[in-house]
Amino acid sequence: MAVRIEENMRIITGFEELSSEEKSAVAIGKFDGIHIGHQQLLSRVFAQREQGLISCVFTFDPAPEVFFGWSDGRELTTREEKRRIFAALGVEVLVEFPMTKESAGMLPEDFIREILCKRLHCAYVAAGSELSFGRGGKGDEQLLRSLAPELGYTVETIDKVCMEGQEVSSSYIRSLVKEGRMEECECFLGRPYSISGLVVHGNGLGNTMGIPTANLPVPADKLVPPNGVYFSEVKILGGDSGSEKTIPILEKKVQAISNIGVKPTIPGENPLGVETTLFDYAGDLYARELEITFLHHHRPEQRFAHVEALKEQIAKDIEACRDFYVR
Repeated sequence: MAVRIEENMRIITGFEELSSEEKSAVAIGKFDGIHIGHQQLLSRVFAQREQGLISCVFTFDPAPEVFFGWSDGRELTTREEKRRIFAALGVEVLVEFPMTKESAGMLPEDFIREILCKRLHCAYVAAGSELSFGRGGKGDEQLLRSLAPELGYTVETIDKVCMEGQEVSSSYIRSLVKEGRMEECECFLGRPYSISGLVVHGNGLGNTMGIPTANLPVPADKLVPPNGVYFSEVKILGGDSGSEKTIPILEKKVQAISNIGVKPTIPGENPLGVETTLFDYAGDLYARELEITFLHHHRPEQRFAHVEALKEQIAKDIEACRDFYVR
């Protein structure tokens, strides 16, 4: 299915369905992380509603770096996470332009004429200063501006946002995630870094220790912070499973502590996952969708001599986490 309606946002994933009946204000970019710089760009697009334009985000799926094999495919935000964030921000149309050999080879001028103007009826285009598109990435701000008078749209380039002397960029935020600097990630993203997914069965060790956990596998396309213990918050998501509105809604937030890792104290090879203990919550979470937000990196993952030693350390970690929340 190439067109979906999620909340009030239309999602277009197929080339043939790429169209808009109304004039649009389009933001073009990769939008990995949808950080505060991206949000500033989107605010300019939303401002065009006063001119009767609908808001449209044009991004690429997969990202060019992934398609051409220039990256390992692990991003700050997965496809589903991007959809959820864009919908929450109020985007009306999201285009996940399919990256194929043919579409990647489209001439930049043809991209502007065929995609932006003929199909999306763009009257306004906003992009970052490092925009590139079309064959060989040769399309840029200069080309957009040169065709604007003929094709009847305006162009606005948004400069990079700086915070404390540091440019806000997806690449810089990725470096923060890799170092476990979660507080700084939150500042640059405008929200805590998170991992989402459905709860799966674990090995049951948490229950035997009296410390039950909700277990999430790590998506293959998700950048993960270093293995270790994190003070976290859990968003329990839900919604009407029989509804066409498939973006889950927030049901409850719960303070928690999470471990990212491979359970080195437990014999055998364990897959990378996120184990989370929710405070003051007793419901069954199996097969429920959770969003785990990482607020603070407490300590690295470590191997213990025996399970009792692990249990003692977990108790200390939980005490430290509760202290963190009351500060």
